[in-house]
Amino acid sequence: MTLALLCSGQGRQDRAMLDLFADDPRAASILAEASTLLGQDIRTLLSHAPDSALFANRTSQILCVTRGLIAAACVAPTAPFVIAGYSVGEMTAWGVAGIWSSEHTLRLTAVRAEAMDAASGADDGLGFVRGLAREHVQGLVTRFDCAIAIINPDLVFVIGGERRQVERCCAAALGEGAAAARPIAVHVASHTPRLAAAVAVFRKQLDDSEPARPTCGRTLIGAADASIVRGASGVAGLAEQVATTIDWAAVLEALVERGVDRVLELGPGTALADMMRARYPTVEARCVDDFRSQAGITNWLAR
Repeated sequence: MTLALLCSGQGRQDRAMLDLFADDPRAASILAEASTLLGQDIRTLLSHAPDSALFANRTSQILCVTRGLIAAACVAPTAPFVIAGYSVGEMTAWGVAGIWSSEHTLRLTAVRAEAMDAASGADDGLGFVRGLAREHVQGLVTRFDCAIAIINPDLVFVIGGERRQVERCCAAALGEGAAAARPIAVHVASHTPRLAAAVAVFRKQLDDSEPARPTCGRTLIGAADASIVRGASGVAGLAEQVATTIDWAAVLEALVERGVDRVLELGPGTALADMMRARYPTVEARCVDDFRSQAGITNWLAR
């Protein structure tokens, strides 16, 4: 059996997202680095910050990468596995693969978010459209000065642009037969040309990061083109995905082609496991959020 770990993107964070791991000593250094970057204890932030703060782009990215890194540190198997990340989850995936330390991964995540915020318009955001062909969605986003940000399986497309235009595009999609369409809680037009100015800034930091090769037994699949990442050779793709479309459907296809038949989504959330189950029902897909204890996760992984 071949296992894949999937690293979630932002938008599904919640106040209990660290509860399963917060007291594990393996999480301590990661929590400390995240708290430094956030300017306060991360657990205090999760308990007391308003929702608007939890979903602010920089905070959101740091929170989601922190959760994935901690989950991997606490429960990742010693046996070989494949790993891939969705949107900012690709930062998590590079850290879990061993290309950077967890602490360095978080620092680079903060750089990524800051570069994106500087390049993004104040009212930018994302939405999704489900149930229309790609050509139809492309026509809609062109009409409303938006762009396709992420291609998901089963005719689900994340779109990005100025938030009012995203809302109008979603409304038009519903009027033209979409099964569902609405804005989502991400306040930056990730993976669209609106963030082109962020690419060079982020690329410079990645070039200076001295990326290692992945740890033996950990195969990293890049979201830029669903190819195997071997360290420094993947830096260009990781930088460019900030402003270009991600084909997540192709990533899932690549995982299945590599023989993956078990998936664990590190979270937060269940979106990636849900996608895998819907598109490839023979793959056994679970997520950390399915479990009530670390022991439950490790027992499932050890089966």
